[in-house]
Amino acid sequence: MPTPLRLIAALTILLVLTGPGRAAGGRVPVDLELVLAIDVSGSIDPDEAELQRRGYIQAFLNPKVINAISSGPYGRIAVTYVEWAGDHYQQTVIGWTLLDRREAITAFADRLGESGIGRERWTSISAALAYASALFENNGFEGTRKVIDVSGDGPNNSGPPVTFIRDAVVEKGITINGLPIVNDRPNPWGGEPPRDLDGYYRTNVIGGPGAFLVVADGFDAFAQAILTKLLLEISGLPPSSDHAACPRCSELP
Repeated sequence: MPTPLRLIAALTILLVLTGPGRAAGGRVPVDLELVLAIDVSGSIDPDEAELQRRGYIQAFLNPKVINAISSGPYGRIAVTYVEWAGDHYQQTVIGWTLLDRREAITAFADRLGESGIGRERWTSISAALAYASALFENNGFEGTRKVIDVSGDGPNNSGPPVTFIRDAVVEKGITINGLPIVNDRPNPWGGEPPRDLDGYYRTNVIGGPGAFLVVADGFDAFAQAILTKLLLEISGLPPSSDHAACPRCSELP
């Protein structure tokens, strides 16, 4: 066989073995690797936990999110959904999933709707960040960007200091975005709601290239806040402000 034909044959075998669109090491290239880390600590009652879950489901079924995913250079992202509470509790509800077409995105939302919602005591943002950052290792994907999207309704009160873990995560090239849920109701044990939670998240939680906040003004506003946040994260655009209002969201695909 002439040398050019041998080369063509070798390349053909390589494509068959590795498959199309594979990065080095067999990892699938994606526009975004995204960990969704959701607070299910005791300060969040069952109705509020359900509002959070429904907000994510509605966001992924929104045509704007579906279009934003397909509009990236690769037209696909990888997502995993995690619930967390105290430093003893981090639970992967749905493992890494490739979202590359409408059917895959709908199936992901359906799985969220069918999964139970955990609930545990205490609030360890630091342990949640440490757990989430480890999920990027050997996950089978190679993202242009790596993001942890952490939402919650209170400050860290369990586990190591948040800033210590935040800085270590950012050193790995991971961006941490925040979705603080600001409300004025007492927690189930009668304690006062946290003051200036958005300021706390801004100072202690978010970090990395392009890090930002979207604030949910109460649990009823969570669905709109997560829609805004997902659109910004998937598109890679910076927000016009770090509040739930997002004038630029109308410009997104």
